[in-house]
Amino acid sequence: MTSQMPALSVLDLVPVRTDQATGDAVRSSLALARAADALGYRRYWVAEHHNMPAVAATNPPLLMAMIAAATEQIRVGSGGVMLPNHAPLVVAEQLALLEAVHPGRIDLGIGRAPGSDPVTSWALRHGAGGVTDEAVSRFPEYVDDLLAMMSPEGVGLSVQGRTHLLRATPAARSVPQLWLLGSSDYSARLAGEKGLPYVFAHHFSGSGTAEAIALYRSSFRPSPELEQPRTFLTLNVSVAPTAEEAQRRALPQLLQMMALRTGQPLQPQPLVEEAEKVELGAGQREILERMSSRWVIGDPDGARSRVAELAAEHGVDEVMVHPVDSAWVGTDPGASPTREETLRLLAG
Repeated sequence: MTSQMPALSVLDLVPVRTDQATGDAVRSSLALARAADALGYRRYWVAEHHNMPAVAATNPPLLMAMIAAATEQIRVGSGGVMLPNHAPLVVAEQLALLEAVHPGRIDLGIGRAPGSDPVTSWALRHGAGGVTDEAVSRFPEYVDDLLAMMSPEGVGLSVQGRTHLLRATPAARSVPQLWLLGSSDYSARLAGEKGLPYVFAHHFSGSGTAEAIALYRSSFRPSPELEQPRTFLTLNVSVAPTAEEAQRRALPQLLQMMALRTGQPLQPQPLVEEAEKVELGAGQREILERMSSRWVIGDPDGARSRVAELAAEHGVDEVMVHPVDSAWVGTDPGASPTREETLRLLAG
């Protein structure tokens, strides 16, 4: 029996190649978002990473504003905002404003890990000792604050013995959909207990997905936001007319991920010709093979079948694909043709 193809969404880290400036990378992502919108993809999420030469997704709300304005119907979200880095009110105001302008199209995915180096952590909370353990430990409280601040009713805060009404926006008619993101049991359990949608970072971790989803479902309690558990799968995907070509296109991103996992400096992503000149030892080749085995790399029929199989295996009706970027010498710096082709071929 052939597994049914799930709904498809997109995760974009806004990668920066060696042939690109930051503006080029953002322009290529806007073109990719327009392509996903035209192809009928359900969501388009952008991440939050700081001080990384290979990633231009430093400010999800700002990118979301550009993407939502450049598209017509696709839901636009963060995958995610690292909440300990920011005051909850600031995030609530940013996302409530986006929802007011693009009602019914905004997702707020939030994570607990600061996800940055010590220098960036200090700069994000300048003068406050960086992103502290207390900010991380208060994550459940911050989640509740976000939900309350974005609601039309707002939240009552007691300051100096008086209760004051605080709203993220003066006249909300709808609220962004809040998702908890994670790569550990903590977020799975918290999302279940709060009755919120949840996504495990399968594209990054590659293991522990089934256990995290099972924990989320078993701990789920219905809430005003959600009656039944809701989750989807995230996958790294490279699709080309042939499986061999798809593997070739995946190599630059695989080298980036190997550098990240082995503690090497993360530089702008190499072009295909540059990646193919990298000499690898036996241990490095083993790492690449192990990582690529957890990705979806292949021709259109093979990739669609694998995506459908994984969706059925994990009991989800939606898959968010991270279309891995690659380009050759002479490619337009403001374009990402391989990512766009991955989306077209996967959508069929």
